Amino acid sequence: MIVLFLFALLWMVEGALCQLHYTVQEEQEHGTFVGNIAEDLGLDITKLSARRFQTAPNSRSPYLELNLETGVLYVNEKIDREQICKQSPSCLLHLEVFLENPLELFRVEIEVLDINDNPPAFPEPDLTVEISESATPGTRFPLESAFDPDVGTNSLRTYEITPNSYFSLDVQTQGDGNRFAELVLDKPLDREQQAVHRYVLTAVDGGQPQQRTGTALLTIRVLDSNDNVPAFEQPVYTVSLPENSPPGTLVLQLNATDPDEGQNGEVIYSFSSHISARARELFGIAPRTGRLEVSGELDYEESSVYQVYVQAKDLGPNAVPAHCKVLVRVLDANDNAPEISFSTVKEAVSEAAAPGTVVALFSVSDRDSEENGQVQCELLQGDAPFRLKSSFKNYYTIVTEGPLDREQPGGDAYTLTVVARDRGEPPLSTSKSIQVRVSDVNDNAPRFSQPVYQVYVSENNVPGAYIYAVSATDRDQGANAQLAYSILESQIQGMSVFTYVSINSENGFLYALRSFDYEQLKEFSFQVEARDAGEEPQPLAGNATVHIVVVDQNDNAPAIVSPLPGRNGTPAREALPRGAEPGYLVSRVAAVDADDGENARLTYSILRGNEASLFRMDWRTGELRTARRVPAKRDPQRPYELVIEVRDHGQPPLSSTAAIQVVLVDGAAERPGGGGGGLGAGAGAGGGGGGSGEHRPSRSGGDTSLDLTLILIIALGSVSFIFLLAMIVLAVRCQKEKKLNIYTCLASDCCLGCCCCCPCCSRQARARKKKLSKSDIMLVQSSNVPSNPAQVPVEESGSFGSHHHNQNYCYQVCLTPESAKTDLMFLKPCSPSRSTDAEHNPCGAIVTGYADQQPDIISNGSILSSETKHQRAELSYLVDRPRRVNSSAFQEADIVSSKDSGHGDSEQGDSDHDATNRGQSSARKRIC
Repeated sequence: MIVLFLFALLWMVEGALCQLHYTVQEEQEHGTFVGNIAEDLGLDITKLSARRFQTAPNSRSPYLELNLETGVLYVNEKIDREQICKQSPSCLLHLEVFLENPLELFRVEIEVLDINDNPPAFPEPDLTVEISESATPGTRFPLESAFDPDVGTNSLRTYEITPNSYFSLDVQTQGDGNRFAELVLDKPLDREQQAVHRYVLTAVDGGQPQQRTGTALLTIRVLDSNDNVPAFEQPVYTVSLPENSPPGTLVLQLNATDPDEGQNGEVIYSFSSHISARARELFGIAPRTGRLEVSGELDYEESSVYQVYVQAKDLGPNAVPAHCKVLVRVLDANDNAPEISFSTVKEAVSEAAAPGTVVALFSVSDRDSEENGQVQCELLQGDAPFRLKSSFKNYYTIVTEGPLDREQPGGDAYTLTVVARDRGEPPLSTSKSIQVRVSDVNDNAPRFSQPVYQVYVSENNVPGAYIYAVSATDRDQGANAQLAYSILESQIQGMSVFTYVSINSENGFLYALRSFDYEQLKEFSFQVEARDAGEEPQPLAGNATVHIVVVDQNDNAPAIVSPLPGRNGTPAREALPRGAEPGYLVSRVAAVDADDGENARLTYSILRGNEASLFRMDWRTGELRTARRVPAKRDPQRPYELVIEVRDHGQPPLSSTAAIQVVLVDGAAERPGGGGGGLGAGAGAGGGGGGSGEHRPSRSGGDTSLDLTLILIIALGSVSFIFLLAMIVLAVRCQKEKKLNIYTCLASDCCLGCCCCCPCCSRQARARKKKLSKSDIMLVQSSNVPSNPAQVPVEESGSFGSHHHNQNYCYQVCLTPESAKTDLMFLKPCSPSRSTDAEHNPCGAIVTGYADQQPDIISNGSILSSETKHQRAELSYLVDRPRRVNSSAFQEADIVSSKDSGHGDSEQGDSDHDATNRGQSSARKRIC
């Protein structure tokens, strides 16, 4: 039968903490109902699962089972009270259950009730007692006690013996409540009449309604007389002994005396037959001396009192033993350190948790008693925001004491150490540590490495080029620290910033989406944003400003704004009085450059047409003045053709040219201070006004002067046309003749074998000391050379992306009418041939396909090099191992040749030619 008692209901801090008391009888079957904890505590059964209703791990028992869904407590397996609690008067099983959200702890006590399921039992089924026949009536003989595992009323109550005329039983009660029987001699014995007496000894318990009994056969042997019995000083000895006394510690020195002599007076000590087995293990006695000492480990927590029964017996015949009892009281020592048991520990606590949030629940216990078992707890947390809070009878909780910040140094995890210390002397302590991890909350916005980025980007950059990398950091963790970069919408010169730059959302790399032009946009700013991927409470972002400064490059050639060319691109005309004094201002050249700084600082010079040094140019102001008087023999029909060059100071420098035709006019130059005019509209474009104080020709009378000007213009135009036509015819003839000579020379063995067998080689000695004139050379691209993938790659610039093509160039010589001064020629590179047959190589040269070679220069069949002393002797060696000419020298010759041959006079032609040479500055060709 199961009895349910509601023992107590306590309300404590951190919720209601209750204690229930149930009773259940031992030996109940599996599934026996004990109690409904949830119903008795008034809990909502439907919320047990949600609140994680469970038992504390350290309080679980295999004998009981709790249904976590219904809160019903039932018997899991049979409970044997005697096995669990031994002889303890009270047998309790403890069970702690708790719920979360909020945290509530309940303590349940289950008392196991004893039933009379064990009969009394004697240690041996046969008991033997030897009694001398000289024993007098009234002599008592202790008998071995029976043992009944049951307690209370079900324990041993009395002893009974078979009715007889010689003996009776006297049942005694010990101090601990146990009963034992003494055999009392009622009638003198006579060994000769009856040497052995046999009786049945019965032990009876007090169980109701039915008593249980245990029996043993008691055999009494009657011995011959030894009339003196050893005697102890006192029947009962009481000794106090500290627990954990080492083996060999003296408990008591016993002494029993026997007035007999000889062996009848020699006493031997031993334990009585009814001493407990545990006492035999813990204590030992010396048979001859009676020294009682410790032989095992005493533990106060196991038992506080031990009863040791000792008998003394002489060695005489028919010896009668004397008995005494030694009561050993074990004194408690502080030999058990407190124990700490954690019931629940949170794996992680949010850094946004409010103060007072429960992190862990634990209990402490100490097996010692009194002050040795009183435990105090403390939390060793350093600067961690946690504290210890007492909840209920040796139960404690660890709660947060202040706000948490995971981003602080060491704030992502805390090691909390709980120290439990008792009050014993000396005190013992136990410590246990737990790791509390702080989970991240998105409470830190991304921050850029600097608030403003100053980025310098050269103009004419390639669209899509990388320009800079911005970086931001987030002190949070995980997704809260995953950043995505973006550009905030803004306008730059009326257009969206997304048409100018882009950003890689993962790494913050900035790319230019267009080619910047310093002359159109010198600088601009925009904002970049870094946004994290956090969700709680919300994503956070940080901004920074990127200031792009476009760095100027020398990409604009100077533009000449004065004097302007005439109609149809004719040169500007300026009038020069024949009688002009030295220093006379002929014209003022004005130019502008769209670049900035050094790239826009201009220098003026006379490129050509001033062979007679009649004019001088101020390199800073662009003023063209006379350096001396005009020669009197100068034909007025031959104007001075000047080419003025304006060059900036960029790297590389760019230049523009303007052609000025200075026409001689009759008339006196005006004195300083007088106004001056030019010849027609061209003179006005020269930019030199009369107010400048320079000498300018004066205009004579209206119609006559006008007619003269018109006539001069027509005459000069006709002469120029005829001269130009003659130059074209002469250049065509020159090109054909020189081309035939070069091919003939290259096809022969003159150049390869160092023998003079062609006109080009025969003139070698004659032309060796002649000076090379730039006007004698022009490099013309040949179109009759087939392309070959192994030829020299030439990089063509001027377009986006700089495409490379495999293109071959053959160069041939065109000589001007003044070419008789020198026989210098540039051999053209041709396609390389694997064959040794020269007829397949019309250029007579072997060209490698590598871009680090340039053609050698051959003058009169000899290679111009630093080794001029070995001209003919090393020609064959130079054929096998070509000399390499610096690419800049080759390009300079190419530039001069192109300009001086009449093919590069225009501004556009010069610029294109310079760009071509810049793109080929790194190429070098090999010529045999």
